[in-house]
Amino acid sequence: MRQAVSPSRIDGTLVAPPSKSVMIRVTAAALLAGGARTRISNPSLCDDALSGLRVAEGLGAAVEVADGEVTIEGGLRPARRLLDCGESGLCLRMFLAVGALWCEELTLTGRGPLLRRPTTAVEHPLRALGATCRTQNDRPPVTVCGPLHGGEASVDGALSSQFLTGLLLALPCAEKDSRLHVENLASRPYVELTLTLLRRFGVRIERLDEDRFVIPGGQRPTIGEWHVEGDWSAAASLLVLGAVGGRIRVNGLNPDSVQADRRILDVLAEAGARVMRLAGGAEVEHDRLRAFRFDATDAPDLVPPLAALACHCEGTSVLTGVGRLKYKETSRAEIIARELSALGVRIDAGDDTLVVSGGPIKGGSVRSHGDHRIAMALAAAAVGARGPVAIEGMEHVAKSYPRFLDDLAAVRAG
Repeated sequence: MRQAVSPSRIDGTLVAPPSKSVMIRVTAAALLAGGARTRISNPSLCDDALSGLRVAEGLGAAVEVADGEVTIEGGLRPARRLLDCGESGLCLRMFLAVGALWCEELTLTGRGPLLRRPTTAVEHPLRALGATCRTQNDRPPVTVCGPLHGGEASVDGALSSQFLTGLLLALPCAEKDSRLHVENLASRPYVELTLTLLRRFGVRIERLDEDRFVIPGGQRPTIGEWHVEGDWSAAASLLVLGAVGGRIRVNGLNPDSVQADRRILDVLAEAGARVMRLAGGAEVEHDRLRAFRFDATDAPDLVPPLAALACHCEGTSVLTGVGRLKYKETSRAEIIARELSALGVRIDAGDDTLVVSGGPIKGGSVRSHGDHRIAMALAAAAVGARGPVAIEGMEHVAKSYPRFLDDLAAVRAG
């Protein structure tokens, strides 16, 4: 779908979409909760979250979606041997570990760019913990066969913390206790998000330090109700809209969230935008914007919206820690640099650095390359351009934020 975004003044109030990252984790925990029922309010029903629900059903959960809520009756008793994770990397890497609890072969696959994303460093930890695993040259489909018994294993977290999240969810259900040592861990806040969720589900995990975990076996998560908080990752593009184009208020956000992308407010303030932190959200208003620096190691999803922000800042902004973005839906740093360059932006993508020189943005045509975060970032950049920007592939926002275009239209004041 080709969508034209014209230069606009932004003024309005929106509600952040529910967090797909939280939703998929809660879905997996509810699956593992034996025969207990978990009622989820404010659920994310974006494409990735729906993939998570379908995989949970395939693994034996009973899922009901009705009246704006999702109810999951847990129980690991696979009804299917082939599980389609859609385009969700979290879904595949996380349920890979969860599925390894089962005593027969299960194959997890996906579609589109997920089939090109690496499943690096999953085989050795699973084997050390009692399961077997086969990949297709480090790519999906991935076949696992358990059960995970527990034990001791090392996990490489350099590319993603998503497989570690799966192990933290699965190993409490193993027969024996487990010890994990994580090397090169990036995206640390996402691990804390998982641990926070598991604590609320009554699961005990001891974190000896930043990189070592002791996980008692023989546990089952259990909780009756869960309210999914707003998604700071999706809200980041909305807040950048306000900083670039006028004023925006985004409700439905937890100011005390452990989501990594809550840091967007700190960066916007550093860049000169007027930032008001509210009890249930945030308000951002345009002011004279200046260059900033940001280390994206623990918050890689902020790179596209911050690149859009940097286009409108005086001076040269520097984003570091972007090397891992080549393993996302696209090679994100390279693609965002290419597409913003097509709009006249001076931007350079190095191995681990993105350097953006602020200045006028012209109109033109760009592509999302099937990446939902790039699509939203290009729209945020376009509201401050000198002419209309036609964005090819805007339909891919449905992966995380299905109503993004409607919400954008609602806050465009002219």
